[in-house]
Amino acid sequence: MSRQRSAHPTPLRVHPRPASALLAPPRAAALPPPPGTPARSDTGRGERPLPRRARSDKLGGLALAAGGVAVAWTAHRLLPAVPMLTIAVVLGVVAAHVRGVRALVRGRCRPGLSYAGKRLMRLGIVLLGLKLSLDDVLGLGWATVGMVFAVVGATFFGTLWLGRKLGLRGDQPLLIATGYSICGASAIGAVSEASDSDERDVATSVALVTLCGTLAIAVLPLLQHPLGLSDAEFGRWAGASVHDVGQVVATAQTAGSAALGDAVLVKLMRVAMLAPLVGAVALSVQARARSRTSAATDSTTTTTTQSASRRPPLVPLFVAGFLAMVALRSTGVLPGAAIDVAGRVQELLLAAALFGLGSAVHLPTLARTGGRVAALGLCSWVVIGGVSYVGVLLTA
Repeated sequence: MSRQRSAHPTPLRVHPRPASALLAPPRAAALPPPPGTPARSDTGRGERPLPRRARSDKLGGLALAAGGVAVAWTAHRLLPAVPMLTIAVVLGVVAAHVRGVRALVRGRCRPGLSYAGKRLMRLGIVLLGLKLSLDDVLGLGWATVGMVFAVVGATFFGTLWLGRKLGLRGDQPLLIATGYSICGASAIGAVSEASDSDERDVATSVALVTLCGTLAIAVLPLLQHPLGLSDAEFGRWAGASVHDVGQVVATAQTAGSAALGDAVLVKLMRVAMLAPLVGAVALSVQARARSRTSAATDSTTTTTTQSASRRPPLVPLFVAGFLAMVALRSTGVLPGAAIDVAGRVQELLLAAALFGLGSAVHLPTLARTGGRVAALGLCSWVVIGGVSYVGVLLTA
């Protein structure tokens, strides 16, 4: 063998290897691992740890989101009529387009901002359950509960149908319908987790719902007296038609404490419908996954097993946490101070998440579909405002 190798001019003559190395079998590490095998470290002691650069990028994105929350909190203290969550979304959009910061948002800080938009959103939604008690829901009366169901159903299915007719991309019709009918950006984040939606679709939907909810703060109070609504009726109308909880508070407080109380109760009733909606979306995703698996008749058992393991759970964990917090609040064992602290933490988490989602908005891309998105937002706003107004009059 050695004489044959010496007869041919190969790179081995320039960089000779020991005979033991030539006779040794090839190392197993040089072979590609089979599909589905987790990556291992060089020492073979388990999964490869997250690279130091990736960890620093994630921390940098979270730090940027924390800075956005701090600015949003300060602006809210100076302008109490503008909700902190609304300011956080706007700051995220601005950060994505300001020279200097834009490179960080789209580059090194993107992993941390995406983490905030998903993981911190889940934690905020779990704590959102502490705002709702079963006693509060029952205290609304069955007529008001029925009105809320009608408003949510008409807005959700009407917006979903119109969005598909307008040809909006991806999950935008589903996400916009969810945001308008339930609780704004928080609901969009919850449903996007169950449907595994594209981040750009989530960002566009959040931007639209936030814009319309912010306009409602200025427009709805001007319509109270022309529409002949008392303070309590105006509060229920605001709670049934405005998207985000903070925007509801900012809108209803213009008519006094009685309007604010009714508005918050009606709004939280809409929030309670978040759990069944997310469960229904998860069921739909599972059904589509089973259909695709059944259609691929030539797939192997291993592929089928892996596809089944990737199916989302029937009830996502954060939705189960939301329901657990509602049940905990309903027991009455939590002191008021604990609920207040949880409410502040929940608002900070959602603000960081919305800053992360806002930073994913790309205005040139949004402008290319802006006409259709704006038309859907306007029509959905008219639907939820009109249906809720009729509902308030019928239940007065």
